[in-house]
Amino acid sequence: QVPLVESGGGLVQVGGSLRLSCAASGRTFSTYAMGWFRQAPGKEREFVAGMDSSGVVTYYGRSMEGRFTISRDNAKNTVSLQMNSLKREDTAVYYCAAGEYLDLVESEYDFWGQGTQVTVSS
Repeated sequence: QVPLVESGGGLVQVGGSLRLSCAASGRTFSTYAMGWFRQAPGKEREFVAGMDSSGVVTYYGRSMEGRFTISRDNAKNTVSLQMNSLKREDTAVYYCAAGEYLDLVESEYDFWGQGTQVTVSS
């Protein structure tokens, strides 16, 4: 088990920035790939960003690349998502997830946080 707790969500204006964090418990965090997903009302959950266990390889969802940056600190058992130039369509519940391998598919992730709401308003 890898308990995950997201934080940092909130209300932000269009064009603003927000930084999400995900704290993990346990000694095995550094062995897991980490991903961020999001789900907007009435929509399926979609991949946002992911990073392999070593922090070398990163993937981004198509609409996020260039605006979002994923990072991790294995010493602190945390993964973060820096979100810049936010748009209204970025409004969603954001989840962090841990899995054995870096993947864009949510079913490949074994452990999930409870989610944090991000609302982008104009």
